[in-house]
Amino acid sequence: MPRSPERRRNRSISNERHRRESRKSRSPDERSRHKHKSKKHSKKEKRRRNYSSESSEEDDPHKPSLETLGYSNVNNPFNDVNLESKFVWSKKKQRDKKELGLSEEEIRRRERERKREADEELAKLNKRRAEREREMELREQERTRKQREAELAQMGEWELKEEEVIEGIFTFHLEQAKKRAEIRIKEGRAKPIDLLAMNLRLAYEPDKVEEDVDLEVDLDEPYTIFENLSLEETDELHKDIQMHLKLEKNEKLLLFWRAMIVVAEDCLSKMRENEQRMASGAVPLAVNQDIQRILSGKTVSQLSALQQQIIQKLESNEPIDVEYWENLLKELVVYKAKARLNDMHQEILAARLQQLRERQREEAQKVQEELERVLAMQETEVHGQGVGPGEGIPSEPVDEELTEAQDQAFIKKDDIKKKLSDSLLLEEYDRSMSPEPIVKLSKEDQELEVVDPVDDLKELMERRRAVLSSKIITRKPKIEVEEEVKEEQNQDESIASTVLFEQEAAKGVDEDEDLFNIEAEIAQQTYNWQDKYRPRKPRYFNRVHTGYEWNKYNQTHYDLDNPPPKVVQGYKFNIFYPDLIDKSKAPTYFIEKDPESPDTVLIRFHAGPPYEDIAFRIVNREWEYSHKKGFRCSFDRGVLSLWFHFKRQFYRK
Repeated sequence: MPRSPERRRNRSISNERHRRESRKSRSPDERSRHKHKSKKHSKKEKRRRNYSSESSEEDDPHKPSLETLGYSNVNNPFNDVNLESKFVWSKKKQRDKKELGLSEEEIRRRERERKREADEELAKLNKRRAEREREMELREQERTRKQREAELAQMGEWELKEEEVIEGIFTFHLEQAKKRAEIRIKEGRAKPIDLLAMNLRLAYEPDKVEEDVDLEVDLDEPYTIFENLSLEETDELHKDIQMHLKLEKNEKLLLFWRAMIVVAEDCLSKMRENEQRMASGAVPLAVNQDIQRILSGKTVSQLSALQQQIIQKLESNEPIDVEYWENLLKELVVYKAKARLNDMHQEILAARLQQLRERQREEAQKVQEELERVLAMQETEVHGQGVGPGEGIPSEPVDEELTEAQDQAFIKKDDIKKKLSDSLLLEEYDRSMSPEPIVKLSKEDQELEVVDPVDDLKELMERRRAVLSSKIITRKPKIEVEEEVKEEQNQDESIASTVLFEQEAAKGVDEDEDLFNIEAEIAQQTYNWQDKYRPRKPRYFNRVHTGYEWNKYNQTHYDLDNPPPKVVQGYKFNIFYPDLIDKSKAPTYFIEKDPESPDTVLIRFHAGPPYEDIAFRIVNREWEYSHKKGFRCSFDRGVLSLWFHFKRQFYRK
């Protein structure tokens, strides 16, 4: 086994000690001979020692490798006591000398070559490891960057959703404010802000205003509304304008409200200052006639140019009356807002007048078409009664096809009346059924003017021609009674529908069911078949299924003696279509979004002629489509049955 450097060092020390002791024990002659001999071999020995030390350093590839690897006795993860000791394979060296005939120099050369290759391989490994660590670091950085981008994208989506929610809230509050304005105007208790908002809406959003909101065109400028208001009313109007300015998104309307807030703040500040002066016993502030003379009657562009001149004058170092020019600049801002409001008021007036003209033109066209149709029928009847052109009515050729169609219509009408009279059971006539005959006319009836029927018809037709020749027809007042009668006549009152309704109503409702017969308003529709068949609404008998939801909260706060509020759990729709023209096509239903609330939806039932669509507002929840859960959708014997329950929500931790 080769000696370690420490053992060699100890051996050399012991040899040196032995030489010293031997020199001390020598005689003078022996010392001189030994000295001469040592001088002779000193150079050779020194050369041999130098060579041996160099070879030992060259033959020890282990230490540089350890330094390259970064291991030492201090940093020894292997717990090897001989980590820094060189391992020499003596048997291999002997075999190389014996079998290969290698000399010591050749063996050392091979060792050096092997060490160099090992160092190169180790350097490559270190390089690959460094590259791998660098790649891992880059991958980690890329993963962190992608994760950060994903988080930012998610946060961006949340921010976008938050902005949409906030915008939706603002829009909802704005629509509610406009709706309140419509209601107050209808009920005759309009506030100043209602008049401003409704004039704007009628001018720029006429489609969103209900037809029964009848607001006269305001010919005065919008800022004149402050003239007859008290301090409290002005303060309230100022807050309402701020609310509209905060919620409004339309740039055109925002420009209007910004100008109005400037005028409102000016009026409010002046009224408060005058109130304070009057409370202290002083005289109210008077209007500066000089400033009013300078600023009144100017346009927005002229006031803007004047504003720039005043600002330049105030920024200059000229000796001027600063207080006067500052007051002028302050008033100029108010007059500029009023000028902008005046321009917008002219646009509003033009838009309102155009809308009124279009509405009157449409109504005049409808009335004209109706009058032409009525005149044609009346003239046909008058000619049949012998009234000729010499009696004041111009003679016109009668359309033979129209006369033939009318005759067929009268024949069909007589047939229908005959069938109805045959189908009804008539009671035997009794004298009590007839009114008592009038023996003598009253004084009021005797004073009435007697009009000849032919003359009355002539006058009526002349008036109709006068109306027909006019270009503008005033709108007729709406009569609610006629609308109610029309709605009642529009219902399906056939015998088959009544029988089906009574059969379904005889079943009654269960303990957990209630009647659900409230229709939802839908837009008026025009059908292709309404000229041939009279549109009618189908009859129905609906039920709503209610019950309790015993979730964790209700189980904690309620019991059987004090149950929680009932919630809607399902519906049962029974729509009757006994008189469908095309019975091969079953009625269908559609789920539509409710514009009034996201918590509800509209379910619309559609069938063919002669039935109109009908809609109901239901809860917006997910349905159970399993027949085991009570789902039913069928059309049998003229009855459309749609029964369903909502899915129950189970929350898990």
